Amino acid sequence: MSVTLTKNAVKKLSGLFAEENNPNLKLRIFVSGGGCSGFQYGFTFDENQEESDTVIEEEDVKVLIDTMSLGHLSGSEVDYVEDLNGAQFVIQNPNAASTCGCGQSFTPNGKGGCSNT
Repeated sequence: MSVTLTKNAVKKLSGLFAEENNPNLKLRIFVSGGGCSGFQYGFTFDENQEESDTVIEEEDVKVLIDTMSLGHLSGSEVDYVEDLNGAQFVIQNPNAASTCGCGQSFTPNGKGGCSNT
């Protein structure tokens, strides 16, 4: 299973990349330890694609995911939402056993969790 991008995410990324005026720019999505549920999502712009990266391409947008993070993100959908919480990229992750109210932290195996869910 791969990671998919919604039309809203592609549209927002296209705009952000155009603002940067850098044709080599890509979005890197990664998972790191931390957060109130054990793991947290991270997003950064990156010009460098590693040999082991998985590349997701939608229209003119490229997203990079390293091998370790892909194991946690496989089957996920990346969306861009604007709501009462603000504007942000959100990951709908079928591998997350629990998530925090912030939406940026998750537990893959059901252990842990935060107090605000």
